[in-house]
Amino acid sequence: MPCFLELTEEQKEFQATARKFAREEILPVAAHYDRTGEYPVPLIKRAWELGLINSHIPESCGGLGLGSFDACLITEELAYGCTGVQTAIEANSLGQMPVIIAGNEQQQKKYLGRMTEEPMMCAYCVTEPGAGSDVAGLKTKAEKKGDEYIINGQKMWITNGGKANWYFLLARTNPDPKAPANKAFTGFIVEADSPGVQVGRKVEMICIRILILVPVISNLLICHKGNHI
Repeated sequence: MPCFLELTEEQKEFQATARKFAREEILPVAAHYDRTGEYPVPLIKRAWELGLINSHIPESCGGLGLGSFDACLITEELAYGCTGVQTAIEANSLGQMPVIIAGNEQQQKKYLGRMTEEPMMCAYCVTEPGAGSDVAGLKTKAEKKGDEYIINGQKMWITNGGKANWYFLLARTNPDPKAPANKAFTGFIVEADSPGVQVGRKVEMICIRILILVPVISNLLICHKGNHI
């Protein structure tokens, strides 16, 4: 028998809001942003005002605490207006998810909470020049020195890099090349203005040119112990 899914009234409201925003505010300017490569700051701010960004942030941190299906309803509508704008918006969820899943209460309050107070972006720093889908091949290293970690390495093609307020960064903390992946790496929350963080030049693409894809270099970056996940 066919299975019919009935949306809740709240889901219908989110869907309608996202659809109206995509058609009336994103679509009319999508070609301009794709042609110029400008970052769509006004659209990001408007999405934040409408509650169409940061949908996964828990209610305990001031967010909506929406589920994956709810977020998909919103994302589908935004992508109709422009996939570049939609990807920039949804990349926030990618950067936030390790903190949502594995961050402690203090980290969640500090880094997720601030994103509900004003429009801002975060970024997911995992991909490197020689390692993307092959996460086990990451070369960025973090060495523990007392209560701090010294991080050295380069990340590449980081969505929202240079626009982010903070980064989730994955680095190798176990120097043993034979160590299993679940014991070889540690995640860190890195403030964008931390000494040692360098943002490279934007990578130019032939399509979806709105996206900010840049290399992020960690050169003797000092990360405090309380910022590791």
